[in-house]
Amino acid sequence: MTPEVPTLLDDMAARTRELLEARGIEAPIVVGIHSGGVWIAEHLRERLGIQRPLGKLDISFYRDDFSRIGMHPQVRPSELPEDLDGEHVLLVDDVLYTGRTIRAALNELFDWGRPASVSLVVLVERDGRELPVCAAVAGAHMELGLAEQIKLRGPEPLSLERVAVEPPEGADG
Repeated sequence: MTPEVPTLLDDMAARTRELLEARGIEAPIVVGIHSGGVWIAEHLRERLGIQRPLGKLDISFYRDDFSRIGMHPQVRPSELPEDLDGEHVLLVDDVLYTGRTIRAALNELFDWGRPASVSLVVLVERDGRELPVCAAVAGAHMELGLAEQIKLRGPEPLSLERVAVEPPEGADG
């Protein structure tokens, strides 16, 4: 059974508020990673009462796995509402899996400026990390099999779905 997204968002907002207060951050820039991260970022920004415009990243050109997954057919321009120099950023994504998406997002963020801090907030953190990346706030932690993924469906209503996928080449299954 997958958790309900609105419940996860409420919990994430409360824990993100605590994180911001503990770090003395009053008005971070919220940046979502296309597309599920943008959906989550919009809801989180609203729940936190942050007035600054939402930033949106499309990390397609920053990925390190073109040869494996190919180019995404709907590349969108990234939109950041202001210079990031010295700003605190909440980087939001739907699912943290290998860490490669977050690495690519950090590379792009730093092309826009040098933030004072970047805190990662994700709806779901799952097993299978390939890079040393962890979320400051995660709505849920899930362990999935090699032939499973968790997908965010949306934009309205938002829901999580476990889906079967082909196991990686060379995996016994």
